[in-house]
Amino acid sequence: MKYEYLTNTPVAQAIGMLKEQLTANGFCYKTETVKTADSLHRVTATAVYAKRSSPHYCSSAMDGIAVLAENTFGASEANPVTLNSDQFVRVDTGDVIPSNADSVIMIENVIENKDGSVSIYAAAVPWQHIRQIGEDVSMGDMLAPSFTELTPSLIGAFMAGGVLSFEAVRRPVCAIIPTGDEIVSAETTLEDGDIPEYNSAIFSAMLKQWGADSIIYETVPDHIELLKKAVTDAAEKADCVLVIAGSSAGRDDYTATVLNECGSLVCHGVAMKPGKPTILGRIGNVPFFGLPGYPVSGITVMNTFVKPIIALLTKRILTELPTESAILSGKLISSLKYEESVRCRAAKIGDDFIAVPMRTSAGLVSGYSKSSALLNVAQNCEGYENESEIQIALRYPKWQLDTALMIVGSHDPLLDEVYDLMRKQENSCLVMSSHVGSMGGIMAVKRNQAHMGGIHLLDEESGIYNIPYLKKMFLTQKVYLIRGVGRLQGLIVKKGNPKNVTCLEQLSGGISYVNRQKGSGTRILLDYLLNRNHIDSSTIYGYEREEYTHTAVAAMVASDSADVGMGIYSAAKIYDLDFIPLWNEHYDLLVSENAFDQPYVKLFLDALRSHELKDRLTQLGGYTVDGIGEIINWSE
Repeated sequence: MKYEYLTNTPVAQAIGMLKEQLTANGFCYKTETVKTADSLHRVTATAVYAKRSSPHYCSSAMDGIAVLAENTFGASEANPVTLNSDQFVRVDTGDVIPSNADSVIMIENVIENKDGSVSIYAAAVPWQHIRQIGEDVSMGDMLAPSFTELTPSLIGAFMAGGVLSFEAVRRPVCAIIPTGDEIVSAETTLEDGDIPEYNSAIFSAMLKQWGADSIIYETVPDHIELLKKAVTDAAEKADCVLVIAGSSAGRDDYTATVLNECGSLVCHGVAMKPGKPTILGRIGNVPFFGLPGYPVSGITVMNTFVKPIIALLTKRILTELPTESAILSGKLISSLKYEESVRCRAAKIGDDFIAVPMRTSAGLVSGYSKSSALLNVAQNCEGYENESEIQIALRYPKWQLDTALMIVGSHDPLLDEVYDLMRKQENSCLVMSSHVGSMGGIMAVKRNQAHMGGIHLLDEESGIYNIPYLKKMFLTQKVYLIRGVGRLQGLIVKKGNPKNVTCLEQLSGGISYVNRQKGSGTRILLDYLLNRNHIDSSTIYGYEREEYTHTAVAAMVASDSADVGMGIYSAAKIYDLDFIPLWNEHYDLLVSENAFDQPYVKLFLDALRSHELKDRLTQLGGYTVDGIGEIINWSE
């Protein structure tokens, strides 16, 4: 490249030229292992998975008494039930639930009798006021995809999931070299002509804010050999070199000359004011910046040119977070007693931001880390109706949520794996995935409240998956159906199958069951199979006990909180459980017509069709991937 002194290169072109040269010469972030407890603002280098469930035992969510719910059935104000001392156990919040109890009654609802017994004036419901195993985190869940910045809540989620250390992107070290004969320490008594050096403190603080550390050199006089020595040393020790002053066209401005001798000058002079005499270049694969000596010019250059390069080295998203109006997806009921902060997943769909409230609980630390917005519900407000206009505080930059991908519907681990692959390709992308069941996914896409939906709905009359539902629900709307995976659904039981479960009929024989939520494809499939086999669901103990993911069901079985649950094979494999196959199903993806050509939908589909995803699904087990990513012609 011919060197042109003090050119007027457009800003976008200048940064593009620098990135292109750095990438061509092996420029990349570095990694290291860090302790989770000390990892605030660190960035994951790979996807991080939970190593244990949290809670890892069934615990009381209230102070009260642990009871067997069936012993309280029939209790009312007019007909209280008395429990003897051997029929209940006193528990405090966090205590282990006794093996002979399946419910907790709050102490304020218990009447103490003189003989040591207690009276109950309302029947208990099985599993009320009990924090179940995996309620917060289930072993095997992806806690964070690659290039996720650690927040206080995510640190809690990692530690709750047994992740005490992880592979993180290393904090880059930037060398800052002040120059100039007239530059003196800011702590020195100043004489006429002295200029105190404080630019390095400003730039060091900016770098720290962006996730980088710095080495500040002693001020180098205007001597070309001394500057060359300092620059050479800095390039060996640091990931980035910043030289302050000496970038203009004066007789003692040697920065560009030194860069040409030590490395490669990409650009000297940019079309911006202040900051025109900026120098951009590299020494090997170490980025080099010559900053103007005027503080405001230097700050402008730091924000314009240094910040995006630091973002590549830290894999952090370095922007301010805005607030925005949004449309609420779903009805939200709130207590009149409190001002409530509701975690939401939010993304822009069409012209509006859509906010999907998440399941809330004071104990669900992982929920906060996965939210993208917060909705503040004022005291004395009962909540909001579906499609209400609300104000949300965005936990991500507005531009990032403008292009975020909202997926609402049935849960499958492949969504997390696809998201991780997307982040590896484009680390600024966001996927907001809400697990509300297949019918919830169809309705969200139909109402234009989601870009995509995961569905696996069996039509009982035809035995065909998904297509019959689309023909009923989308008479006038066009949607795309994308082939996902074949999944093996079945009964998840303990290793060795101690209850000797072999078929659905045994579920009504005193075995403890854990179910999926209403509206989920797995729940619909179970009900179909129960009906086909003439099994009354009311005879199944635990039929009303619901979990929202396959891994949460597996966690219940692995912890002896339930004998059996229904889910996919990969969830059983994660927990080293036995699996009784029942059904092969199709898990597909519904994409709205308006979203189909959006960049992140295309990125999602590219990852869905990739060989790397197929390899990951093979390792998970229980999947078939024939035709994955193909568009299905369902309307004929």
